[in-house]
Amino acid sequence: MLNGARVRLQWLLEWLVVVLVGTLVVIVVLAVIYRKLGASLSWYDEVASVLLAWLTYYGAALAALKRAHIGFPGLVYAVPLPYRMALVVVAEAFVIGFFLILAWQGYAVLVVLEGDALVSLPEVPTRLTQSVIPIGAVLFVVAELLSLPQAWRRARAGGLIAEPTAEERR
Repeated sequence: MLNGARVRLQWLLEWLVVVLVGTLVVIVVLAVIYRKLGASLSWYDEVASVLLAWLTYYGAALAALKRAHIGFPGLVYAVPLPYRMALVVVAEAFVIGFFLILAWQGYAVLVVLEGDALVSLPEVPTRLTQSVIPIGAVLFVVAELLSLPQAWRRARAGGLIAEPTAEERR
């Protein structure tokens, strides 16, 4: 069941990241063309920075799901097994705790932004653009929890805590 949820979340995040990258590429290319023609898109800078932030948050959740985010596996595996497992628990608690706080504070920011809109596109609420903070943080926590069983098994076996091999995915 967890593996199925992990696979579905991975598919969703990969699809979302591809759409965001594609959209960002199209917008950047359009902006370059317009500037070469002597005009500019008034909304380009604001929209491109929002898309980059979205790409960062959703890409980070995808990296967490694949256990491809920054870590110190060499340090973890240098520690004897009982302490290693405790270290994995403490590390996971810190990461999950940080992202839960980020989600909570991200939601608080959305409350404060009520009624604000983008400067260049006043019809787009700022709450929409900043919703990526709590949503991305929650997705990161879900990704960590879904990938934790495999990370636990790998840490116990002394292997790297990373994306599972083809055999492990079966």
